[in-house]
Amino acid sequence: MAKLYFRYGTVGSAKTLNLLAVAHSYEQQSKRVLVIKPALDDRFGETTVKSRAGLERDADLLVNQDSKIDPKMLAEIHCVLVDEAQFLSSSLIEQLRRFAIELDIPVICYGLRQDFRTKLFEGAQRLFELADEISEIKTTCYFCNRRALFNLKLAGGKPTLEGPSIELGAEERYLPACAACYAQKLG
Repeated sequence: MAKLYFRYGTVGSAKTLNLLAVAHSYEQQSKRVLVIKPALDDRFGETTVKSRAGLERDADLLVNQDSKIDPKMLAEIHCVLVDEAQFLSSSLIEQLRRFAIELDIPVICYGLRQDFRTKLFEGAQRLFELADEISEIKTTCYFCNRRALFNLKLAGGKPTLEGPSIELGAEERYLPACAACYAQKLG
């Protein structure tokens, strides 16, 4: 039986780079992947899935909170890959779980565990509840050499706990931080 996987990490931990490497590996074996991303993530273009290392490809399917994925789309698919899975709704995560079980297709989701206030995102929470395998993609703290656990949000270059939970950005807005540096920077 295929599994539902959740591979999570902080900002800058190469989650999307990992997704693109897995897609490449399947395609090198002449296997088809379906790359899904939330429509709200338009940082690099409407359909572009791009790593900070510069690798990119187009998503095959854009989803929003109330999307229903037609199982017929998966007829010739060998693996489903999901970028920014933290932004998915619980119902979408449940659909992906059913595809892994009923269609015997591995589904690998990549995303953040929590927001800059250390609260779980809806999609991440449901993945922690349903995924068969959960693994952390590790990176180091921006400020020291310890393991990063949290996403530190910046506003005007200064750490903050203000603003909406979902506010897209990259290094100009978020930095990976260990627990000690996170607490120190927020003072």
